[in-house]
Amino acid sequence: MAEASVLLDQDQLVCPVCLDLLKDPVGIPCGHSFCMVCINDCWDQEDQTGVYSCPQCRETLSLRPALRTNIFIAEILEKLKKTPLQMTPPAGPGDVECDFCTGRKLKAVQSCLVCLVSLCEAHLKPHREVPALRKHKLVKASSQLQENVCSQHDKLMEIYCRTDHSCVCYLCTMHEHKGHDTVAAVAERTHRQSEAQVRFQEALQAKEEKLVELKNGAETLKICAQTAVEDSGRMFTELTESIGRRCSEVKELIRAQEKTELIQTEELIQQLEMEISDLKRRRAELEQLSHSEDHIQFLQGSLSLCSFPESEELSKILVHQRLSFSGVNKLLSDLKERIEQICSEEFCKIPPQTAAVRLILPFIPETREDFLQYWCQLSLDPNTGHNSLTLSENNRVVKRGYKCNTQRYFKHPERFDSYNQVLCVESVSGRCYWEVECTGWVSVSVSYKDIGRKGGGYECRFGFNEQSWSLWCSSPFSFWHKSIQAILSIHASSRIGVYVDHGRGTLSFYSVSDTMTPIHTIHTTFTQPLYTGFELSTNSSAKLCDSLDTISKAGLLWIRNE
Repeated sequence: MAEASVLLDQDQLVCPVCLDLLKDPVGIPCGHSFCMVCINDCWDQEDQTGVYSCPQCRETLSLRPALRTNIFIAEILEKLKKTPLQMTPPAGPGDVECDFCTGRKLKAVQSCLVCLVSLCEAHLKPHREVPALRKHKLVKASSQLQENVCSQHDKLMEIYCRTDHSCVCYLCTMHEHKGHDTVAAVAERTHRQSEAQVRFQEALQAKEEKLVELKNGAETLKICAQTAVEDSGRMFTELTESIGRRCSEVKELIRAQEKTELIQTEELIQQLEMEISDLKRRRAELEQLSHSEDHIQFLQGSLSLCSFPESEELSKILVHQRLSFSGVNKLLSDLKERIEQICSEEFCKIPPQTAAVRLILPFIPETREDFLQYWCQLSLDPNTGHNSLTLSENNRVVKRGYKCNTQRYFKHPERFDSYNQVLCVESVSGRCYWEVECTGWVSVSVSYKDIGRKGGGYECRFGFNEQSWSLWCSSPFSFWHKSIQAILSIHASSRIGVYVDHGRGTLSFYSVSDTMTPIHTIHTTFTQPLYTGFELSTNSSAKLCDSLDTISKAGLLWIRNE
């Protein structure tokens, strides 16, 4: 009896009069049950007519029945009060509802990845007691269970296709993904999670070590600059008033050099702190995501978290711990001895670049070989591509044309459903460079991850909002941001080079042929990682150039590994 009471819906034990659980339940001849107090109150009002009716079905009785407590229902109610069902609240706004409850839905506490249903405490009991159901995978209640189902075959997606970077069902491996590199989703998650932890740890350690080195270098620079100022002041006080003005000039020279170096140092410190903060945030999000028992949710969520280019080439940031202004000291010692002769003949020999050892040697790319040192290998994300677009060549080519077969994509919350657009899988931060071969009308863009996906509003189109920047490769070329167009008077080749310096807020487009011709450059502040994207008109295509092909065409033998 206790087992039956647990599986009863609470609505079956509600009094039709007070709409609350039955108290001192009694049954009447028509078969309906009420609280004893409630039914007596109703019939007390009908004593004057002598005709008594059921408040629920309206069946009439000529005599007022004698009421007795229904012991069976009373026992069920007593048992119910001691079961978890009584403690499970009804589903409210934002809660996941139990798929088995009828009438008033209770809040689901867990979801079954095999049955693809969400269950309250009462309806979860079979999964905990029936041997066959106990083997099912239970996770925290989720309203997105259908995302784990293949839209094409209506089967649970338990396999990960490494070739197409997507989750598939076992039927997909026999048809669309036949011959692809596939593994179990749980195995891919374990591998991805372990690999991500190692990469985060290595990146954090490298950046933290460089941050300490930069801060120490900045402090050393300040100390050396201060010592040089004091020494020069001491020597100049020993000179006559005729060189007093020169003393001030030397001090200003040292201060200017100190300020220049510190500005560059502090910029790099700020950049590294931001990157470290971003890495820690990503690691925290990944850690939170790793607690999820839903492998598909982890794989889909971790894709953007773990896809980031290698860090700034830290080895190019040179920090000199032993700084001095000995050049100034030597020259000033000579000044002290030669006085006016030095003032007129030797002072001009103190150029700014020899005033102090440089703290940082910044590297600004100028030639194509320089840009290729920041090469970023990208691939298109099939989860974002509009249904009119066709991806091929390991998701590195996108086409749109009358003769292209419409590619069937499963429903996905990140897919563009109005504009013919697609985003890449990998995010762009630090310094990155890539090249695109365009045919027809193509919009080459960079965008934040949170750009709109659903509907035809401007919040979803590259270049028409604050989240994206877009170069329209047509005649004439034009640049779009926040729906503002800038016409560009240039004839560019079909190959477009894109360079991003995320920390300095630089975005540049180049026409790539035998030489690199600047098309357009903007300077702004990027607040999130960037993702490259494309919009295509009919009979157009865009190809993300491969690094080996690019190196071969550039005549290079070596390129820095990211």
